[in-house]
Amino acid sequence: MRDVLERLAAGELSVAEAEAELAGYATTDAGRFDAARETRRGVSEAILAEGKTPAEVGALAATAVETAGRALVTRADDERRAAVRAAMAEEHPDADVTVDERARVVVAHAPAFEPPALDATVGLVSGGTSDAAALGEADAVATEMGARTMRVEDVGVASIARLLDRVDELRACDVVVVAAGREGALPTVVAGLLDAPVIGLPVSTGYGHGGRGEAAMLGMLQSCTVLSAVNVDAGFVAGAQAGLIARRIAAARAE
Repeated sequence: MRDVLERLAAGELSVAEAEAELAGYATTDAGRFDAARETRRGVSEAILAEGKTPAEVGALAATAVETAGRALVTRADDERRAAVRAAMAEEHPDADVTVDERARVVVAHAPAFEPPALDATVGLVSGGTSDAAALGEADAVATEMGARTMRVEDVGVASIARLLDRVDELRACDVVVVAAGREGALPTVVAGLLDAPVIGLPVSTGYGHGGRGEAAMLGMLQSCTVLSAVNVDAGFVAGAQAGLIARRIAAARAE
């Protein structure tokens, strides 16, 4: 504690950085940012933009970069993406900012931030182009956790030959996330072809009875092949689960 206070007094730490080191979180008018979550849980805190004002999203993103070296913002529309960019330009002009508009994800890294690197690969599979947003969110999270990612897209069961052409690539992956809407059959098929853990990501495509991802989720829960399933459109959770598995595999390889 004394070391933190001395660095604060010397101007080497900001108040937010000192609070984050002492309490594990930083308090702002927009809420508390859990700067210690990655150390404690293995998954850094993401800033869910939905339900927050643009100003709140921007302020939390700036605090994240200040205290943790990076910010990961999910479910960000145009207005909230612009707010993050504005906050970075004002508070952290040297930060590296990347935006995935389709996945609605914004990532910002401080110049000195060193991203983790895992000796493990997460495969990311989609049934169709409509599943790309949820899959992109999973990709962003797994990448930020340090995993290598490989995407195999538009290989839905309506033409299973598209998947069979890519099976050898998927067999080289350590864990696989499969995003599918409608009846959600693709994760079951993929899991029947691989010996790696498969995480089913139901997507809210489809319509009518069982639409909005309900049939897809139920199909994954009733899968006759072994797989896990997350909630509808829960790309963050799928990516984080895959990242945690990748961490364990990478640690085992390093032994």
